[in-house]
Amino acid sequence: MGRRGKLVDPEARKPAYIMMSMATIEGIVKTSFYAIEDGIRHPRTSQVRGFCILNKGRRMSSYRRVTLSRVLKISSLMILFLIVLCVICLSVGSVSISPEKVFHFLSGALTGKFTVSSEEELILFSVRLPRIIFAGIIGAALSLGGVIFQAILRNPLADPYILGISGGSALGAIIGIVIGAGSFYLGIPLLAFMGALATVFLVFVMAGGNRGPLMDNSLLLSGVVINAFFSAAILFFLSIVNSMELHSITFWLMGDLSNASIREIVIVGVCLLLGFILLYAQARKLNLIVQGENTAQHLGVNVEKTKQWLMIVTSLIISVAVSLAGIIGFVGIMVPHLMRLVFGSDHRLILPVSALFGASFLIVADTIARLVFAPAELPVGVVTALCGAPYFIFLLKRKVW
Repeated sequence: MGRRGKLVDPEARKPAYIMMSMATIEGIVKTSFYAIEDGIRHPRTSQVRGFCILNKGRRMSSYRRVTLSRVLKISSLMILFLIVLCVICLSVGSVSISPEKVFHFLSGALTGKFTVSSEEELILFSVRLPRIIFAGIIGAALSLGGVIFQAILRNPLADPYILGISGGSALGAIIGIVIGAGSFYLGIPLLAFMGALATVFLVFVMAGGNRGPLMDNSLLLSGVVINAFFSAAILFFLSIVNSMELHSITFWLMGDLSNASIREIVIVGVCLLLGFILLYAQARKLNLIVQGENTAQHLGVNVEKTKQWLMIVTSLIISVAVSLAGIIGFVGIMVPHLMRLVFGSDHRLILPVSALFGASFLIVADTIARLVFAPAELPVGVVTALCGAPYFIFLLKRKVW
């Protein structure tokens, strides 16, 4: 009650600057929450803590809310684009096959009327189609790895190749080749996965994970050091193998998709599918982590456990991909950046579109590798490096992060 018997709101007794501060804090919290949930970013710079992608000239209205229907619509368009691209790549090669015949052969296979009755059908279903499917799965796996590591480290230059996980997987796979583990079922992929897990453990230890919270820069620098060590170990094994193993290992280290078979496709496909489901379940937590670990912690995210879980799942996907296809660099750097330029930084959308576009990119790169010196072939890693190195330099010059 006031002096004259009137009811007085208790909030009115607070000083004006306190009321203003409370309103300001409430507005900031609400704005940050809605920005994280809806994927809305600054109208001139699509900025996330740790990296920033320049989108000059765009208006706030151009950033649409990320909903399930939008994710499904964009993913469906990307899948349609991937199918058309696969048909085109199936029709080109040292032996040209018209797209009409490709459609005829594929429709016959889908309707159960498929019979390998010609040389073109044999080339299509025994050589090109398994290789294209394999290339698409590997490209999707590498792109997912780039998205996850760039998010949890909040660094645009982070990908499995730079952090050393690909090197660890490659070292494990090469050890398996030298000791003859290929004679056992899943012998080489298992050793590659163990190499990737060993890399994760070493990176965490060197970054000081046992002494407190992990620092992003420490993780990145530790990965570079570990990668250098594994490169030296790979060179050691290359110096002690015979000439036949040396040629195959050297070609494999530059990325080799020529040995695609049903077994390899099933193994890496199952790992990619399970890994994508596990990673996509963490998409909202990733959106919070890229805004800042303190913000994510205050909103209920166990940042350290989430980062460790994401690194283990991603290392599984990458280790299997590297063990079967070799080291293919720069895919994990280029694809996530290009997708963020187009679709923003919400991981509920970036994860599926990056996987689909990464599949398309590696299919095209492998097709170019088959065509440049046909009937001879280039390692697909050479083509991706020729595309990735200029883009890497572009990022450094423009500082697009």
